[in-house]
Amino acid sequence: MSIDRLALAAVLILCATSAMAQSAGTQAYAQCMACHATSAANGIGPGLQGIVGRASASQPGFRYSPAMKRAKLTWDEKTLDAYLQNPQAVVPGNLMPYSGMADAAQRADLIAYLATLK
Repeated sequence: MSIDRLALAAVLILCATSAMAQSAGTQAYAQCMACHATSAANGIGPGLQGIVGRASASQPGFRYSPAMKRAKLTWDEKTLDAYLQNPQAVVPGNLMPYSGMADAAQRADLIAYLATLK
């Protein structure tokens, strides 16, 4: 097999893997969509566009709980994983009425999807 064909095969595999992760992430996001938009628009919860890397309680125009304002977190992969697993353990007193996502793979898929929302 030529180097060109190997390179093409590698690119196709990476694209397929990325598409599968995004699809799984989109499915995991279904638990969030009643309160959160994938855009910057706020609803019941803050908009999630650009959430990965953003400081907590920093989405313009959203009214955050005092607990979230005090948290001073950066929403990186590790923090998002812990928060999605158990929001009250990470930010006690936050107002998000969600008990958490127990499945680690599902959380990873969701975080990968959120990272695409630039």
